[in-house]
Amino acid sequence: MVYRKKIYNPNSQERTADRKIFGGDPTGIFELNDIKYQWAYNLWEVMLNNTWFPKEVDMTQDVSDYKRLTDSEKMAYDKVLAQLIFMDSLQTNNLIDNINPFITSPEINLILVRQAFEEALHSQSYAVMVDSISQNSDEIYQLWRRDMMLKSKNDAIAEVYENLSKNPTDENIVKAMFANQILEGIYFYSGFTYLYTLARSGKMLGSAQMIRFIQRDEVTHLILFQNMIKSTRRERPELFTKKLLDEVYEMFRRAVELESSWGKYITNGQILGLTDNIIEQYIKYLADERLKVVGMEKLYNVSHPIKWVDNFSSFNDQKTNFFEGNVTNYSKGSLDLDDF
Repeated sequence: MVYRKKIYNPNSQERTADRKIFGGDPTGIFELNDIKYQWAYNLWEVMLNNTWFPKEVDMTQDVSDYKRLTDSEKMAYDKVLAQLIFMDSLQTNNLIDNINPFITSPEINLILVRQAFEEALHSQSYAVMVDSISQNSDEIYQLWRRDMMLKSKNDAIAEVYENLSKNPTDENIVKAMFANQILEGIYFYSGFTYLYTLARSGKMLGSAQMIRFIQRDEVTHLILFQNMIKSTRRERPELFTKKLLDEVYEMFRRAVELESSWGKYITNGQILGLTDNIIEQYIKYLADERLKVVGMEKLYNVSHPIKWVDNFSSFNDQKTNFFEGNVTNYSKGSLDLDDF
């Protein structure tokens, strides 16, 4: 059993060098001139530099574009939004109520709070998108209740987080880190890619721009959890047993199955450029990249089938490799992220 950290712990004698991602004994005081994880503080500054607000995105043209979408395109757009709404809602609460209470590094606590803010901002972004294109927003916001494919996927995503809440062990915290990596780096991507596919054909450009801002945030979230996994593995290698790693691999296999099925379901063979085979290969590619970056073996060894997404999802004056988790000149500022 792992216990939640004390919010004020004046009896702590923990030195900076002794800090841990979780299982430490922090004072509760944020001494940000004396930190252990420099990568975390660098990432905090990137997140600050990336600050944006939904009102920056012009959705005017999307209002008329949506009316001209085919029925299949409209249905997919609505279901994508419903899925994204769920995931950012879940993540806002999960980070604050379920993950952060066990994290004992002040500089990482800082980032998790910032990430929760960004997830809430994404929820506002989706509200702007829904209000722009729908006369009845409840149609989209209630899809998670009516669409059983969506509900079953949501239930599966939430299950790992519920396991941590019910049974906070070292192993379940590590698995929750991997679950976050999967959420940020796999589950969001079929939805994002669908919206980029529409924009590539000249439709719903405002929606795609909103998603670019959101995905820019998600990249920093992905980097956060990948670095948490790598730091924990260096500091506490005894946790990464064969049993735990086998469970992690199974989490990835299940994620690929869920996301591939979802991608095929929302496109239904009706979206030009996104065949069932391309969707499945893309999700497998994402899974392999996520595993590789944290030092694990690939499961599928497939190539990237839709490389145009990499450039389409980035801002024109910024260079980004979303899949390696490396970011260069990515923020609105000019912070160098080579430390990642």
